[in-house]
Amino acid sequence: MSIRKRPAYADSMTVRRFLDRSAFLRRLSPALLLPLGGCDWILMNPAGDVALQQRNLILISTALMLLIILPVMAMTVWFAWRYREKAQAKDHDPDWDHSTTLELLIWSAPLLIIIALGAITWTSTHLLDPYRPIERIDHERRVDPAAKRLQVEVVAMDWKWLFIYPELGIATVNEMAAPVDQPIEFKITSSSIMNSFFVPALAGQIYAMPGMQTVLHAVANKPGNFEGFSANYSGAGFSNMRFRFHALDKAGFDQWVAKVKASGASLDRAAYVKLEQPSEKVPPIYFGSVEPHLFHAALNMCVQPGKKCMDAVMMTDARGGAGKESARDTEGLRHDGTIDVGGFHPVEPGRAGEIAQPAGMTPAAEKTPAEQGHQAPHQQDQDGHEGHHGM
Repeated sequence: MSIRKRPAYADSMTVRRFLDRSAFLRRLSPALLLPLGGCDWILMNPAGDVALQQRNLILISTALMLLIILPVMAMTVWFAWRYREKAQAKDHDPDWDHSTTLELLIWSAPLLIIIALGAITWTSTHLLDPYRPIERIDHERRVDPAAKRLQVEVVAMDWKWLFIYPELGIATVNEMAAPVDQPIEFKITSSSIMNSFFVPALAGQIYAMPGMQTVLHAVANKPGNFEGFSANYSGAGFSNMRFRFHALDKAGFDQWVAKVKASGASLDRAAYVKLEQPSEKVPPIYFGSVEPHLFHAALNMCVQPGKKCMDAVMMTDARGGAGKESARDTEGLRHDGTIDVGGFHPVEPGRAGEIAQPAGMTPAAEKTPAEQGHQAPHQQDQDGHEGHHGM
C-alpha cells in the first residue's frame, strides 16, 4: 500500500494561514486592551511614600521571579523547536540522563533568587511595619524629629467610617483630609465587626477590630482626591463602605478644618450611639466639636452610659478580681451589642442614606439588669425571684 505524499504547496499554505491569523490578532489587540482603559492603576501610581515603597516591593519581587520564569518559558519553546522530529538535530542524544553543570545551574539560580527575595522581604517587613513611625517624607527628605504628626482616630461602623481629629476637636463621616508632606498617625478600631481600612494611594490596608486598636503611619506626597474603602467583607452594606481622602496643601487643609467647624454639630456619646446604628450610602457628615476621650470609649466598648470599659474590666481581672461581691455586680458588663443600660436601645437598621435613631428611654431601660431578669445566679430580684443557672 503506497502512502500519499504531502503536496509541496501544503506547507506554504499553512504558513500563509498562520501569517494571516497573526496579522488579524495584531489588528485586534488594541480593541482587546480597550476595556483596560477604565482601570485605575493607583497601586502602581500612588500618592504616598509608604505606598510607593510597597509598589517598588511588588515590582522588584516580580522582576526577580521573572528571571526564572521567562528563561524557562523561552527554553521550553526553543527545545521543542530545535529537537522536533523533523529537525534531526546533530547534537540530539536520546540516551542523555545527567549533566553536573546543568544541575548546578538549575538549582543555584532559584536558590539565589529565593535568598534575594527573603532578604528584601525581611528588611521591608520591618521598614514598612504600619506601627513604626515613618522616617522619611520621600526618598530625598527625612522626617524632622520635631515635626508634629497629624493624629486621626478611625472607627469602622456599619457601614461607614468615622474620623476623629482629637487635636483639632472635629470629626467627620466618610470623608477625611490631611496636609501634604505631613506624617499621619492613624489609630483604628471598630464598633461592631472586623473591617479593613485601606487607602491604596496612601499605604497598605490594616484591620479594624472591635475592642482592639491597630496603628498605621503614612504620608501623602501630592495633592489629590483619593478613594478609601473597607477591604474586608462586613455584611450587606460592605460594597458602599467607602470614603474620600483629600490630600491638601496647608492653606487648603486649614479651609477644610474651618468648614467642618462651621457645621455646628456636636459628636457626643448620644450622637455616637445614633451614628453607629447600621446604615448605607451615608453622605459626608461634619461635626464641629467632639466629646473628649470619645475614641477611648469606642475602643473599650463603653460609649453607652452605664457600660463598664473593657480596659477597666481587664485591669480588675489582672489584679485578681474585685471580690466575691462583684459576682452580683453585672450591670454594664454586656458587650455583645445589646444596649440595655442608660436609655439607649437597639433599633431596626436605617434605610439607605439614613441614620437610624434610638428609641430613647423606656421604663424597661430604667431597670437594673437584675430587675430585667439578668441578675447573677442565686441573686434575687425585688420580687424574690432567683437568677437563672447556666444550662
